[in-house]
Amino acid sequence: MSEQHFDTVLVVDFGAQYAQLIARRVREAHVYSEIVPHTISAQELAARQPAGVIFSGGPKSVHVEGAPRIDPAVYDLGVPILGICYGAQLIALQLGGEVADTGRGEYGKTDLEVLNEGVLFGGQPARQQVWMSHFDSITQAPPGFETTAMTAAVPAAAFEDADRGVYGVQFHPEVVHTPHGQDILKHFLYDACDALPTWTMSSIIETSVEAIREQVGSGRAICGLSGGVDSAVAAALVHKAIGHQLTCVFVDTGLMRQGEGDQVVETFQRHQGMELIHVRAADRFFERLAGVTDPEEKRKAIGELFIRVFEDASGGIEDARFLVQGTLYPDVIESGTSEAARIKSHHNVGGLPEDMEFELVEPLRNLFKDEVRRVGEELGLPEEIVWRQPFPGPGLGVRIIGEVTPEKVAILQQADAIVREEIRKADLERDIWQAFAVLPDIRSVGVMGDERTYAHPIIIRAVTSEDAMTADWARLPYDLLERLSSRIINEVPGVNRVAYDITSKPPGTIEWE
Repeated sequence: MSEQHFDTVLVVDFGAQYAQLIARRVREAHVYSEIVPHTISAQELAARQPAGVIFSGGPKSVHVEGAPRIDPAVYDLGVPILGICYGAQLIALQLGGEVADTGRGEYGKTDLEVLNEGVLFGGQPARQQVWMSHFDSITQAPPGFETTAMTAAVPAAAFEDADRGVYGVQFHPEVVHTPHGQDILKHFLYDACDALPTWTMSSIIETSVEAIREQVGSGRAICGLSGGVDSAVAAALVHKAIGHQLTCVFVDTGLMRQGEGDQVVETFQRHQGMELIHVRAADRFFERLAGVTDPEEKRKAIGELFIRVFEDASGGIEDARFLVQGTLYPDVIESGTSEAARIKSHHNVGGLPEDMEFELVEPLRNLFKDEVRRVGEELGLPEEIVWRQPFPGPGLGVRIIGEVTPEKVAILQQADAIVREEIRKADLERDIWQAFAVLPDIRSVGVMGDERTYAHPIIIRAVTSEDAMTADWARLPYDLLERLSSRIINEVPGVNRVAYDITSKPPGTIEWE
């Protein structure tokens, strides 16, 4: 997607768990944002022509050896800068202020006294609550800066030099625990950066359609339609741009959730009017995965075969040289960019063969999940597609630990269907980011009908999240967990035990592989 029509704010990542949240909050103010590494040079940053820059927080003290820094020349570019937490301390340190270990940190809800509204606090109460998470404190703002707020522990909890366009806040305005935080960000975006709030769903669609038409021209494209939210919205967006130049290829890998194959065909072929090729390739995928147990090998094997099936299916489509994918911004970050170390290879990012014959069309590459859903609604996709829970590209292949076999897939499909059905009955679908079952590569001893059993356990995973970059395990009601356990053990042959995963992300990931 081209973002040249939008004012852009760059979020410099200093290793903060909230860097992605800052970027999302900026977008919620209808200003486009991207995350960049702190190693970016002033020249590289200037080349991006940002309307503003935000320094994120970070886990380190500015005084420790090896603590991340920013190119000092960035301050001379004339681009407005907002430092948050570590970012504010770094500004203070690099521009001549003082940051000290006062022996008194602040964590959690903290009372802030606004000394001067300045740019950031316009129209806000003189006393307000903010969210702090720091040990070092800014004891003195840099020369030429005005201290605009303080707390009991931090003499310079906010400071600014409006003429220079540099601002700092010790607290975290991006979190919901700072009630006026979004207003502070908006003051920076609209008043300090003069950014226009043009990053809207309609403008995103308009810009995407224009970029797709420019890229594809009169050629033909095929889309890897899985039935999930991402590929569905990508297909709808490309279909809006090029109409019948798009052919959707639905590869039934045999690794989908129960009943999804039929639903995909029904939704996109009959109701959306898209040209759809249905490829039944389960046997090929099971054959390719035989004996494969390493999760990275599984992802790459599935990704490569996926492309090969596309190449086979596109043989009769004239000029089909474009492949549409539902790659999202978190996929790009997690798969490893200059901004982030690789956590795992996403099927639609890192699992593609180097000799792939298609040119990629990725209209959602710059979007977070919530933005994708809103685009889908704007395009008129049905609710059951737009609000479907995220599903990994490799499907159940990465929810089966160890070798993938048809028998294991059948067990997991039945268990997973029960999990989703009970979550839906409990009216928790919109509250939970993902809820699913995992089949580990172990067996456990049990007793069923006075007989000893040696069968599979099922692990239930349910998390809450805003963008999949971080996630917390869902506190499901005990009676719901009891129903899940009872139904799975009684209704799914080969299962004698159910466990619930209470690991957050980090340290874990949402998926098990």
